[in-house]
Amino acid sequence: MKVKLISLSENDREQFIKDNQEAFNYGALEEFGRRDDHFEEDEQIISRETIEQSIDNGEAYRIMLDDRPVGGVIISVDGEKGDLEILFTSPKIHSKGVGYAAWCEVEKLHPEVKVWETVTPYFETRNIHFYVNRCGFHIMEFYNSHHPDTHDPGDNEMSVDDQFPDGMFRFEKVIRE
Repeated sequence: MKVKLISLSENDREQFIKDNQEAFNYGALEEFGRRDDHFEEDEQIISRETIEQSIDNGEAYRIMLDDRPVGGVIISVDGEKGDLEILFTSPKIHSKGVGYAAWCEVEKLHPEVKVWETVTPYFETRNIHFYVNRCGFHIMEFYNSHHPDTHDPGDNEMSVDDQFPDGMFRFEKVIRE
């Protein structure tokens, strides 16, 4: 299995967005079924606008497995601090080590980063397992109605607190040499 990251090309942007939404919807539908009320827009757990803002303000990569696209990752880096904005793999290849291999490639891509951060909704147990048990992140905060995320700009129609009123976990990984 050969996993690599390639920079997102403009002609792949639309498919990247669709693949991202499919992967995120899979997790929500697996957890909640059709009764879910966590969707941002048009039955999407993550909106086109959210994905586009992440692409435009960060570094977007296709996750390639044996030269075919199977997911994507969007990061932003500021010196020794990195933010994992989005990481997704096709539901067809879950639990095959592709996400972990992609994360290892991200770390190799930015060896200057000493602290990585990311967030995920409380119900995404697969993500929680992945970040904590596979990638070495630690849960640092649990954002909820009693402890809101003060970094959430809330400038969208629907803030993270509105979309996930039961909470979001903030993860951090400190890179040790």
